[in-house]
Amino acid sequence: MAKKTRTKHSKKKLGQAPGSAIYTGERTKEKLFIEAFDYNTTHCTVKELKSVEESYNFKNSDSVTWVNLNGLNHVNAIESLGNHFNLHPLVVEDIVSISQRPKLDDYGEYLFVVLKMLYYKDDDEENIISEQVSFVLGKNYVLTFQESEGDVFDAVRARIIAGRGRARSLGSDYLLYILIDAIVDHYFSVIELLGDKVEDFENAIFSGNVDDQTSKKIRDLKHEILRMRRSIFPLREILIKIDKNENPLIEEKTVTFFRDIYDHLIQVSESIDIYREMASSLMDMYMTAISNKMNEVMKVLTIMASIFIPLTFIAGIYGMNFEYMPELKYKYGYVVVWGVMIVMFLGMLYYFKRKKWL
Repeated sequence: MAKKTRTKHSKKKLGQAPGSAIYTGERTKEKLFIEAFDYNTTHCTVKELKSVEESYNFKNSDSVTWVNLNGLNHVNAIESLGNHFNLHPLVVEDIVSISQRPKLDDYGEYLFVVLKMLYYKDDDEENIISEQVSFVLGKNYVLTFQESEGDVFDAVRARIIAGRGRARSLGSDYLLYILIDAIVDHYFSVIELLGDKVEDFENAIFSGNVDDQTSKKIRDLKHEILRMRRSIFPLREILIKIDKNENPLIEEKTVTFFRDIYDHLIQVSESIDIYREMASSLMDMYMTAISNKMNEVMKVLTIMASIFIPLTFIAGIYGMNFEYMPELKYKYGYVVVWGVMIVMFLGMLYYFKRKKWL
């Protein structure tokens, strides 16, 4: 098996000046995909943009605009978009650097938010995929940046197009809320699958259905939970900052909705802590199961040895080559010895059974 190497994203930026936009991800062949949703209470326009320049017209629009860009490897396009929307070079740098910790930065004219979008890869392994999503909230617009196509925002798109709920009647701050809410809601589905994996491990250990790879799988599960914790817990700080933020981009009536996300996040955090403790105990359970299994084997071997010790003693005595042994000339000596050995064998089995050692 080939040795798995760990990618060091930080090494790609060593020696670079602050504000240098360098993509630190591995998906270097992703195509650039840009979509725009421009809407108000009376209309909704959905358009796939062929170039970054087509998004420039939405900046000063009276309606609310959501521009979603997929493909962080297209650094030049992101820099061009950032220049038009007057984004700070450090913001552009953070957008293309996928190892960012979830955070919120207030730049006055806009807010910059970084989150981790979690979902399970659709395969037999059910590995958690963590993808960085960056948000820029401005007046009447929200910019989102994703590493690749595929996200958890399909329900948001459907609500905007159909005009359901408050999305079309409220501003860009509410749009930011429903996008973050979609990410947090998806945390619940990831947590549910994670709980199923923990329970499957428990059932397998208790039933004795373990193999040499079980310890490695438990260790991978613990690392998976740790990655989730690192991705989710900082979001609480972001929501607290939004609650205390006095930037007019987020209206007071929208802050109430963000508080609801905070309540959901507390539930997710508590579940992660529970599964983290359960995963830590899984290894102890596994080692106990292995020890019990070894004890069972040793008990069987000990019982077998205990049974054969007196039989070996008798066979050893009559296997000696002394000439003057009184039993050697006895006509039925061989049969008698066999009879004694069988009686001792059955007697010891009965004794062990009565003692419940068997």
